[in-house]
Amino acid sequence: MRASRRGVLAGGLALGATTLPGCAYIRDDVPTRAPLPASARAKVDGDLVYFNWADYLAPSVVKGFQEEYGVKVIESNYDSMEGMYAKLAAGNQYDVVFPIAKWVVKLRQEGKLRAIDHAELTNADQVFYSGSYFNDPWYDAGSQASVPFTVYKTGVGWRTDRVSTMTGSWKDLWNDEARGRIFTLDDQDEALAMAALLLGYDVNTADPGELDDIKDVLISQKDYLRAYSSDDINNMVAGDAWVHHMWSGDFLYLRQGLADDPTTFDFESPSEGAPINSDAYVIPANARHPGTAMLFIDYLLRPENAVTNMNYLYYPFPVKDALPAFADLAKDVPACNIELGDLENENVFRLLDTDEVQRRAAVWTEVKAS
Repeated sequence: MRASRRGVLAGGLALGATTLPGCAYIRDDVPTRAPLPASARAKVDGDLVYFNWADYLAPSVVKGFQEEYGVKVIESNYDSMEGMYAKLAAGNQYDVVFPIAKWVVKLRQEGKLRAIDHAELTNADQVFYSGSYFNDPWYDAGSQASVPFTVYKTGVGWRTDRVSTMTGSWKDLWNDEARGRIFTLDDQDEALAMAALLLGYDVNTADPGELDDIKDVLISQKDYLRAYSSDDINNMVAGDAWVHHMWSGDFLYLRQGLADDPTTFDFESPSEGAPINSDAYVIPANARHPGTAMLFIDYLLRPENAVTNMNYLYYPFPVKDALPAFADLAKDVPACNIELGDLENENVFRLLDTDEVQRRAAVWTEVKAS
């Protein structure tokens, strides 16, 4: 069984919150309009070093790239976005990195990314086409320095054989029937966003009064919780969780890939709204082999490779001709599906300034310690 990929992410964030309050090493005095180095040509210029979450691409796809282009692919892993950023800030060299959207903003502001010329990508029309959200996403004007990788949603998974009173609301994380068997993700952004949506607030709020309200809501949940944990897949499979705050792809992997009886698991996207976020491919400005990196991104945009990756990860890749395959994969749990139009919403995690990050981190620390 694979561990939750985003659970690894959350674990890293939790560590960061403990040892580096407020993400203290993320400076806010950096250039905000750094020049963007020119795009490389898409051609082999050496072996490829890619920097990603562990186990976040289908091995057969990576092997196929090596065989087709005659290059060696070297994988290096991070366990948090803060860890990824620290390595890049220290000058480590990678050819392709896979940041969450808000970190694309940070890297772009600091001049750590290279331009990506869409004309060099033979499969660019799979993600950049008339009306595509990714033609001009909020995190990278004109997608000048990034190409979309995956999208994901956060909602609530539950055991249908244990709980019969779900309502389609975030209030289900206070379900009496599942009292003592409820888990909330051990992830600052996700937990605060869940409570914010329940209260009708922005998921990124750093308003002191609203944060006080969010703290009260989360503390009120303590009587129902088994634990804060981002190991959502294992908690559900082991039977420890009857109701779990969880990521859509993790739920789909649990239901379609692991469960003996898939009908005993279901997932809802709460009526108050759900966080929907995206990851991207970027090429660092100091990449040694940006030409091979361009070929690698183009290769991953091929619909057949996107389908293979989706069937491995259970998260949708926003590749036009591959999306019907994901809709089919999620046909029995439509709440796990994500239409590109769903990205046109305000519930995305955005880059905040240092003071805002510190206020949110302080609230999360108080909630967990209460």
